[in-house]
Amino acid sequence: MYKQTTPLILASKSPRRQELMQLMGLDFKVLLKDVDESYPEHLSPEAIACYISEKKAMAFVDERLTSLVITADTIVAYNGEILGKPTDALHAKLMLEKLSGTSHQVYTGVSLAYKDKLKTFFDQTEVRFRSLSTEEIEHYINKYSPLDKAGSYGIQDWLGFIAVERIEGSYTNVMGLPTEKLYLELSNF
Repeated sequence: MYKQTTPLILASKSPRRQELMQLMGLDFKVLLKDVDESYPEHLSPEAIACYISEKKAMAFVDERLTSLVITADTIVAYNGEILGKPTDALHAKLMLEKLSGTSHQVYTGVSLAYKDKLKTFFDQTEVRFRSLSTEEIEHYINKYSPLDKAGSYGIQDWLGFIAVERIEGSYTNVMGLPTEKLYLELSNF
């Protein structure tokens, strides 16, 4: 069982990650730093998520001396194409049209950093969408907030409730933090 003995910092502005950490019963504070999220083009989807997560963790040099820093990065992959956060409503619409009636993969890389120790891991979930109408896609874009989400959707909101036919893997991974793996990694860190 994980017993928290070190202060935790969640280095993420994601309200979903913050909520998941709270639901895990963890005591943490949120601290943010701007980090360049570019990555080498040759990396696989899971390697991209881990690479960016590690970049984020490396930005917290001073904080790692007294706190365990948790960083994460989530990406959506469709037929080998990386679908990050959309740049605008039209980009979100194009992404959701691609995902409509198909399956895609969600990868989240997570890094734990404390003093000179760094542990990074990832999780993958397969998500299947039913076919969506143009009206449903436009309703979602106009009424919800797809611009801050990889792949232009949140599984925990309206589109997730009406479009996801099935998932294989961790539900919380699709939300942006694989809590099952995080708990085990914290216990073994």
